[in-house]
Amino acid sequence: MMRIPIAPLVLFMLLCGRNLAAERPNVLWLTSEDHGPEMGCYGDKVARTPNVDALAAKGMLFKRAWSTAPVCAPARTAIISGLYPSSSGGLHMRSMVSLPDGMKLYPQYLREAGYHCTNNSKTDYNVREPGRVWDESSGKATWKNRGEGQPFFAIFNSTKSHESQIRTRPHKQITRPADVRVPGYHPDTPEVREDWAQYYDKVSEADADAGRHLEELEAAGLAGDTIVFYYGDHGSGMPRGKRWPSDSGLHVPMVVYFPPKWEHLAPQEYKPGGQSDRLVSFVDLAPTVLSIAGIKPPEWMQGHAFAGPHQSEPPKYLYGERGRMDERMDLVRSITDGRYVYLRNYFPHVSQAQRVAYQFQTPTTRIWHQWFTEGRTNDAQSIFWRVPKAVEELYDLENDPDEVHNLADSPEHQCILKELRAAQREHLERVRDVCFLPEIELHSRSAGSTPYELAHDPAKYPLEKIVDAAGLASNYEADAVPQLLQLLKDSDSAVRYWAALGLLIRGENAVAGNLAALQPALQDESSAVRIVAAQALAEHGGSSIRERAVERLGSLAPPQENGVLVAMSALAAIEALGAKAATLHDMIGEMKPNGPSPDGRYNSYVPRLIQNMADQ
Repeated sequence: MMRIPIAPLVLFMLLCGRNLAAERPNVLWLTSEDHGPEMGCYGDKVARTPNVDALAAKGMLFKRAWSTAPVCAPARTAIISGLYPSSSGGLHMRSMVSLPDGMKLYPQYLREAGYHCTNNSKTDYNVREPGRVWDESSGKATWKNRGEGQPFFAIFNSTKSHESQIRTRPHKQITRPADVRVPGYHPDTPEVREDWAQYYDKVSEADADAGRHLEELEAAGLAGDTIVFYYGDHGSGMPRGKRWPSDSGLHVPMVVYFPPKWEHLAPQEYKPGGQSDRLVSFVDLAPTVLSIAGIKPPEWMQGHAFAGPHQSEPPKYLYGERGRMDERMDLVRSITDGRYVYLRNYFPHVSQAQRVAYQFQTPTTRIWHQWFTEGRTNDAQSIFWRVPKAVEELYDLENDPDEVHNLADSPEHQCILKELRAAQREHLERVRDVCFLPEIELHSRSAGSTPYELAHDPAKYPLEKIVDAAGLASNYEADAVPQLLQLLKDSDSAVRYWAALGLLIRGENAVAGNLAALQPALQDESSAVRIVAAQALAEHGGSSIRERAVERLGSLAPPQENGVLVAMSALAAIEALGAKAATLHDMIGEMKPNGPSPDGRYNSYVPRLIQNMADQ
């Protein structure tokens, strides 16, 4: 048998691999932050976005594309992984989890296939990188450093339209405040109009960034070899855009261009200058780019490829999710069929507008809140601030694009309500939504493993039972109290947590009428249960019970002793109690804010909670 020398064989294989890679298209993603479809190509008459408009004129736009989450970190987590953040556990803002061994992030698959992968420059993922992900990720990263003949995948992200830029003053005004349309949920004030006008100006600057990258591609003679995507990372940075998982917070612009050479890889409905009705989600982006590169997406990815040889049938629904937003706890799930949007609020006892300090830096937020407290807002403008918020929300985007007329109680809309409610429940069971666990237990239960693996082990995470408890806890039905009392005795601590929370949600009658059943929860093995029970008893128990409950919260607040996650929950409860927990305020003001934490990304939240109480 003839022997082939090893070195020439390796060289031959490398050359073959490079030639194969050279037959694949380049892919360029142009992304921008904190803006929805307020662009000319989407029919907005105020917008000045000539570059993306031109891209859409020769390419195609998706009329209904959704981010999976209405804030950057979980949105990018969905993109990089191809998993819903509620499934990976990476939903909570600036959190951090690991993926199971063997799961790779999509650029790793592209690099293995011969692509030069660069990211310029934001990462901000809530999942740890399993090894080297990018060839380069920095403010200087560019496709220009690829090898000769090597295809590239490159991201350029513009921060020009970020929430922080809406309120940066002084600002040279181009859009006239008188020309903007104030959505029905905002009061029509000079401050609001000025913020909206500046938002349009900043979207124009993001469009200009995209134009520069497209010109650079053209000048290099690569436009005919490069597939281009443009999209925003979630809805506008204006309040009730960013952070809220309705259409206003999730609907993003998404434009794709496939040059003639690569039109055979385009979506089936692709037509230059056309528009697609296909529902597109951020979890679709990873499998789509792999498919474009000729790579079959791994089975565990939860999105649907909409281009390339592995594209799938369009999904029937899109899904959104909201977890903890900075220091504020929440749990909302949403779904749309393209016309109707349904939201299920599992924390109805807190408003849509929980006081996130960063959001209150925007003048619109402050004047809107002032008008609400003065009783000057109308019904549509008051929804954002009201407590409690509706358990279920249903909006008709065709007739109510601002989502201010809740149809959940409309007899004529019960069929669509039930359809979307059932579809949302089926989805969270399919993706094994692990974020129905308190964040404390998300990490404690997955120690030595990962939240994703935990979620797929029914013995460790009985999802159906926990979600049933969450649904019962949050439905406000008074006759559910006997069931909640039974759930307080359940063997699973997450079920007990939801049972205690259900009593807190229902208020004084539910708590004061069942003190004997709730007091043992102050000794529960789960700190999450102890905290909720203590908050309920401190809020609605007698003076002696309140003293004991407040003392319990005080013992759980120091992060050095209990860890950052426990401290965050305890401090949030203490803050919510206000004057009823005033005996703890001096201690909290002197407390050291650092302690054991799953990751450094959590470490700003305890100081914020301490500062919030100091500012009261």
